[in-house]
Amino acid sequence: MLDSLQGFVHELRTAGLPVSMTENLDAMRAVEHIDIAEREVFREVLGSTLVKNHRHRRAFDTVFDVYFSLWASNPEDELAATARGELSGGGATGDISPEEIAQMLIDALLNMDRDALQRLAAMAVSKFAGIEPGRPVGGTYYLYRTLRQLDLNALGARMMSQAAPFEGDPLKERFQSEEYERRLRDLREIIETEIRRRLVADRGVEAMARTLRKPLPEDVDFMHASRDEMVSLQRVIVPLTRTLAARLAQRRRRRHRGQLDFRRTVRASLSYGGVPAEPKFRHPHPSKPEIMVVADVSGSVASFARFTLQFVYAMASQFSKVRSWVFIDGIDEITRFFDESDDVLEAVQRVNSEADVVWVDGHSDYGHALEIFHDRHLNEVTPKTSIIILGDARNNYHASGSWVLEALGKRAKHVYWLNPEPIGYWDTGDSVIGDYANFCDGVYECRNLRQLQSFVTTVAEG
Repeated sequence: MLDSLQGFVHELRTAGLPVSMTENLDAMRAVEHIDIAEREVFREVLGSTLVKNHRHRRAFDTVFDVYFSLWASNPEDELAATARGELSGGGATGDISPEEIAQMLIDALLNMDRDALQRLAAMAVSKFAGIEPGRPVGGTYYLYRTLRQLDLNALGARMMSQAAPFEGDPLKERFQSEEYERRLRDLREIIETEIRRRLVADRGVEAMARTLRKPLPEDVDFMHASRDEMVSLQRVIVPLTRTLAARLAQRRRRRHRGQLDFRRTVRASLSYGGVPAEPKFRHPHPSKPEIMVVADVSGSVASFARFTLQFVYAMASQFSKVRSWVFIDGIDEITRFFDESDDVLEAVQRVNSEADVVWVDGHSDYGHALEIFHDRHLNEVTPKTSIIILGDARNNYHASGSWVLEALGKRAKHVYWLNPEPIGYWDTGDSVIGDYANFCDGVYECRNLRQLQSFVTTVAEG
């Protein structure tokens, strides 16, 4: 058991979860006070001692299911039974038709009998998944084969047809439908767990852990994120902009104490015999910073651009003035789209369809876009303005126009550049990021949420 716990903690660290030695010791002390045969209690005890961020819980659950998949009641007997293709306490699965399995599943789902669901899931996997020992196929393939035969949509429809009549009450019908959908999701998870258990028994814990290892939400690459991953990332945009605004305001309060208040200083000095030992200052009223965001929306950084546009939208409520531009080889201000819409997705769609960002051929030309920005907006840049430029600086071998950044840097408070490419790719091929870096206060690799958070912290504390 101790070896399993140590391997489990090692895999959590490999997956990116920050598990300290103290937390490891806390987990070991905690499990001394529970019955590890109670699987869910065991899971929650380890989760409460080892997981500090709710976004890491999914990764924790995956690793737990792999490392402790065989720590079930009578695991050897269950594995032997499933290997023979038999249901515990029943006959061979070949003697039962798919229709009979479907009806038994419906009965178990209607009663939400989890023990029966686990036995039926084992039967369905034995009959439909076709797991071949030693074959290097991922669990997703076997899950697909099983669910295709069971047809969860058809099961849901049959459950609704067997439910009590709704008597024309659409709300009651909707609640019942959502409840059945939740139960079907539970069935899917049970089947997935059963498949994972068998694969662990066949291939070993470490091999399955490597196969199922996925990046944490904060390490997902913006440029290659799936739709579900982008949705989860979008949930943290607003809190991140609040952090940036709060830290900038805190820094301003620390650095600017206000002008000397002579009258209050003299009055306070009376208690020291006329010696101004305790200077008094007027309370400052620092204004919120102004932000200008200039984002590349060309095809090479399209996924990054979608995320950053939503980041810009969230920033608008945290700063006194946020203006934004997008460009390819032409440039257009898009502040109006965000001001006119309460829905960020609608605003981003308008940017994609209405923004005038193509000048000649729709290929990136940073030099031309920056020159237009300089000609139109240089006089609007003030010492309170921070400029953030987002893009990979791949310029298709056009002139870089780096002199524009030099001119902007002389007028703006700060100029920062966020690049979604790995640092190893910078200044290779048509990348001219080095030309721009000479005139920026900072150039940051920004491929994932962790790096964006690091940028926010650096800017706020710098």
